[in-house]
Amino acid sequence: MNRYKRAAYIAVVLFLLVGLDHATKWTAIHCLRESGQTYIFPGDIFRLQYAENTGAFLSLGAGLPSAMRSLIMTGLNTVILGGLLCYLFASKTMSFLPGVALTLIAGGGVGNLIDRFFRDGRVVDFMNMGVTIGKFSLRTGIFNIADVAIMAGLFLIILHEIMNIRKGEDTNKK
Repeated sequence: MNRYKRAAYIAVVLFLLVGLDHATKWTAIHCLRESGQTYIFPGDIFRLQYAENTGAFLSLGAGLPSAMRSLIMTGLNTVILGGLLCYLFASKTMSFLPGVALTLIAGGGVGNLIDRFFRDGRVVDFMNMGVTIGKFSLRTGIFNIADVAIMAGLFLIILHEIMNIRKGEDTNKK
């Protein structure tokens, strides 16, 4: 696939992913925050509940002083995402799976970064999964569509690396 076609695909996926992320966040703000409701689905496996996160994944860094948190969560993320986007659009040799993975990571990162810029350093989260059996409860942190995209991208990178390791093992056996 030529670079221009690949760049167009990347741009479309980024646009759709960021659009979906912010449409769901807007819905969470208007349906969950304003009502104060938490919606629990069968067996308490899936919950919709509104939360705002000032930190990163699982509130990592939320306890940092405000200026330091802003510098890291907004400033450093902007630099990293800028570099990632430049690499995505400029790379001449990237194969399909890593391209998809990095596009998902960039799209999720941009979606959350937009929140940080326009919501005073906070990111809207609204989904939670887990199981509760009696007094035992195992739940995820509260997350959003951007977080799902980032995790899917990381999973694809790991999958790609495992496939490369196996391919290398097959080559060495011959």
